Amino acid sequence: MLRPSPQVDVNSDSSFTVVSSGCAHNCGGRCVLRAWVRGGRIERITTDARPDDPHDPQLRACVRGRAYLRRLYHPHRLLHPMKRVGERGEGRFARVGWDEAIERVCAAMLRARDEHGPDAFFNMHGTGGASHLAGSQMSARLLNLFGGHLRHHNSYSSAAARWAAPFTLGTDDCGHSPDDWVNSKLILLWGYNPAETVFGTNTAYRLKLARRAGARIVVVDPRLSMTAQALADDWIPLRPGTDSALMDAMAFVMIAEGLHDQAFLDRYCVGFDEAHLPPGAPPGSSYRSYVLGEADGTPKSPAWAARFTQIPADRIEGLAREYAGTRPAALLPGLAFNRRAYGEQPVRGSITLAAMTGNIGLPGGGAGGVSYSVSRQVPVAEFPLGHNPVPASIPVFLWTDAVTRGRSLGPADGVTGLPPGQPTLRSDIRFIFNTAGNTLINQHANVNRTARILRDPSLVDFIVVLDQFLTPSAKFADILLPATTWFEKNDLCTVWGLGDSVIFMNKAVEPLGECRSDFEICAAIARGLGLGHQYTEGKSELEWLEWMLGPARASDPSFPAFDEFRRRGVHVFQHARPHVAFRDFREDPARTPLRTPSGRIEIYSQRLAELALDQVPPIPVFIPEWEGGPWDPLFAKYPLQAFGRHFQRRTHSIYDNVDWLEEAMPQRLFMNPIDAAARDIEDGDEVRVFNDRGEIRLRVRVTRRIMPGVVDIPQGAWWSPDASGVDRRGNINVLTSERPTPGAR
Repeated sequence: MLRPSPQVDVNSDSSFTVVSSGCAHNCGGRCVLRAWVRGGRIERITTDARPDDPHDPQLRACVRGRAYLRRLYHPHRLLHPMKRVGERGEGRFARVGWDEAIERVCAAMLRARDEHGPDAFFNMHGTGGASHLAGSQMSARLLNLFGGHLRHHNSYSSAAARWAAPFTLGTDDCGHSPDDWVNSKLILLWGYNPAETVFGTNTAYRLKLARRAGARIVVVDPRLSMTAQALADDWIPLRPGTDSALMDAMAFVMIAEGLHDQAFLDRYCVGFDEAHLPPGAPPGSSYRSYVLGEADGTPKSPAWAARFTQIPADRIEGLAREYAGTRPAALLPGLAFNRRAYGEQPVRGSITLAAMTGNIGLPGGGAGGVSYSVSRQVPVAEFPLGHNPVPASIPVFLWTDAVTRGRSLGPADGVTGLPPGQPTLRSDIRFIFNTAGNTLINQHANVNRTARILRDPSLVDFIVVLDQFLTPSAKFADILLPATTWFEKNDLCTVWGLGDSVIFMNKAVEPLGECRSDFEICAAIARGLGLGHQYTEGKSELEWLEWMLGPARASDPSFPAFDEFRRRGVHVFQHARPHVAFRDFREDPARTPLRTPSGRIEIYSQRLAELALDQVPPIPVFIPEWEGGPWDPLFAKYPLQAFGRHFQRRTHSIYDNVDWLEEAMPQRLFMNPIDAAARDIEDGDEVRVFNDRGEIRLRVRVTRRIMPGVVDIPQGAWWSPDASGVDRRGNINVLTSERPTPGAR
């Protein structure tokens, strides 16, 4: 039961020691946590207490960080090394000592290298440890020293976006810094929900400042998110996967009514119209020709788009006129549409809309694309991974294919780095290191398929998991090693994308049980392999952290000495003006061209035309998803379309076992009243949710905050199958497809 914590005043109770730390799970924000310690135990957690002002706002923690006590002292924390005694996935383990655990891991590594070579090792993608001395980078260094491992590229978050944007802009670094948003008159948040996801610590606060300065905010999202409810002037719900149709229809209105910035397009862009196609492009292949239907006989009008998006044509017209008629306007996409089938298309489509309205390189504007990626990064060094002697790299989303048929995977499957004369990978994946991540099972698509693969002892020889809990992924470990939380070690964290701060995460309490940090665990394995000094280079954890701050001290004269920084806990890097992406290009495109072949914005990409990839044309177009709305043959069998958004109570799957957060925000399927009434479903009913890949059970929240025909199942719930294989906790990846979008290969 939730109960208020007693208020503690450090000035009146000297028995507490307040230790400054930070919250570094991979939400995109990095916030200050202050641990109130008494008798070697944390009794209360508060957040940033520094003076607050718009130029240096506090890095305040959300409900997740403030509930961390319930995670730190959770009764199910892993406290001792364990070995598997049941089948993989059953979760049956026996306690062993550290010496035995390390010996077993080292023996398995030596055996796998002797039998299969270094190409058989795989360091699983994981972001649970998103600080500088934690997570999968720790095991990556170990594997590199041991002889290397199969690499992976792309990510689960932004593969399509980061692949597609450079074809148009020459980079995926498309965003403005949030302090520029006060210069906007219109902000279009497209699949972007920072009020819940904390997409950069003070993103929602910066949007509030922009609104106070006069900006109008419009949210495009299938659900009325907290961002839409708290910050938006208008909410436009659209069917998931139809973003490109809406963009094309907006472009149609702009062209038909002469609202586009032709002068900007003529000077800075390639391929918008026939007159500006690159040499060799076939006639009729410009974006303008596609939108007007000159190429295929189908004008991409608002009426055409309404059939896919479920947005009335007049609302599409109004949005197009508002965006084209308001300058400066910032189109800020989140990562939502890039995570869908053909997510490459709306990434490039959003850039095209920004170009059509002349908002690229303009203060208060925005280039679309990958709007959170900002080049103004914090100058802190990463933990050095060393050289990986294995050159081959797979798309990270295809790792299960590399287990089942790795020796057949080649460039057609997205494999890169193959040496001359080697057409495919040398080995299937046989040894997996899973450090601080739940992607091994819970966060990967088609959970039931993945579980079948991992359970098969003839496929993967050995799995090592470093974690704090017996997560669904940890249940598949052969050796399970208990890791510390950030309150039990020292570390650094920096905000990715949107932020200018570095936080020192001071150790507040001793590790529980026999827990060790990721660094300590990997160093111990390295010692068992005779690589101990090579791994640590003789440095302690604190010495590594001080080394990482070298670039910060070199670039910022105001950066404090190491001990003083630890005491302060936070340093914010100051900048003379907001960062505006492509400002220099706009001011002088000849002197500062883009890194595209033409040096300009390539609405028509000759590189994509030459690649001739299936379902990836040289201009952005709408391609209906292979599983989606009424156009899909499966629609008659499965008439509801599900999507999995980020939930306020979780960071991906982290915090799913925290009782306070579960009580406040239980896992639910969110359904519109129209759909509920048609199925005789009432609020609170437990329902079966299924397709051809599996079945989950969870309760329904009936709400008008989601559009009809679509249901919302927040992603990250811990997969909990019963004896019949039905998931009882509501993990959406039981239902999702393992088929990748083209840009994720």
